[in-house]
Amino acid sequence: MSDSPSKLSNQELDPEITLGVLNAVESNDAVTQRSLAKELGIALGMANAYLKRCAKKGLIKVTQAPANRYLYYLTPQGFGEKSRLTAHYLTTSFNFFRAARKQCEEIFETCDRRDWKRVVLYGKSDLAEIATLSAGETSVEIIGVVAPGSNQDTFVGLKVYPNFDDLRSIDAVVITDLSKPQACFDELAQHIPTDRILAPRFMHISRVKPSLAE
Repeated sequence: MSDSPSKLSNQELDPEITLGVLNAVESNDAVTQRSLAKELGIALGMANAYLKRCAKKGLIKVTQAPANRYLYYLTPQGFGEKSRLTAHYLTTSFNFFRAARKQCEEIFETCDRRDWKRVVLYGKSDLAEIATLSAGETSVEIIGVVAPGSNQDTFVGLKVYPNFDDLRSIDAVVITDLSKPQACFDELAQHIPTDRILAPRFMHISRVKPSLAE
């Protein structure tokens, strides 16, 4: 990256690096500047600058720990920004199809191993179409697509359900909504066990609320 850390105060943060920082902080509150720099492939000074800017923007909270260490926490604002950046990444990434196909295949293989045969997709999108191509090598049956508010009867040959409550006897749900995957997870978690809610890893869905939500 060509920009020096000192220039960050005068410009917007790079969305991809910011997303990487927020994901790293959420998964490990004891992340260090050095480990973050290595994980994201950026200079140590750049990692430090991004952490400071994210803290200044209210996306993360920093607390000092013993031995001159720091702990980083994702704030509710950071949680929301992570979801927004994830949606942006999913719709602009050149590697989207390849990653989507591979990770959907992994999801359906997991369903197969767990004997989850009846699966529904949640969200009409390119990802839903890719998902239908990825279940072919398994015994999983995709029984339909949940698309709240939709007037369509079918999508990529599957029955469309405008309401999740219309479904009966399903084993798992795969989130395929690219615009708001985290909101979809939060909604589904009110209806079914969270271990039955599946999604490609690149969606970076959080299965717990941020620690500072209250």
